[in-house]
Amino acid sequence: MWQQPQQPQQQPPPHQQQPGGGAPGGWQQQPQGGHTAQIPGHFGPVTDDERTWSLMAYVGQFLVSAIAPAIVYVGKARSPFARKHAVQGLNMSLASIAVWFVFGLLSLAIEVLIWVPLLFTAVVMFFLVYAGRAANRGEFRRVPSAVAWPLLKK
Repeated sequence: MWQQPQQPQQQPPPHQQQPGGGAPGGWQQQPQGGHTAQIPGHFGPVTDDERTWSLMAYVGQFLVSAIAPAIVYVGKARSPFARKHAVQGLNMSLASIAVWFVFGLLSLAIEVLIWVPLLFTAVVMFFLVYAGRAANRGEFRRVPSAVAWPLLKK
């Protein structure tokens, strides 16, 4: 039976060797999907899981309003990064609910006021995408307090 000639195994260059003489790809190397990103501030390393939960605090509002950031707030209470995003998302959602309630009632008397909650919703959607993109990158971008009323503290 024909076999290919065996190549002698070469050692990787010293700058690629793991401590203890292990080769790259050994048990000491970090898994590909579990990389972390360092963000400024006191958060420390941010895992992919934290970034995903933080993103859901914003994206989930398109489907279930205040329920999505509330779930993130309760589900990831120990992660300062996810908690900060969840609080900001919850503040945005509560502000939207309050604007819709107040101006919905006022629009019964003055019809033109129905445009206020519609315009506010458009601004909130812009900032949901803005903050969600930052959360996905492992960053935090503060939303103006006119959009995310500081009702809950981070």
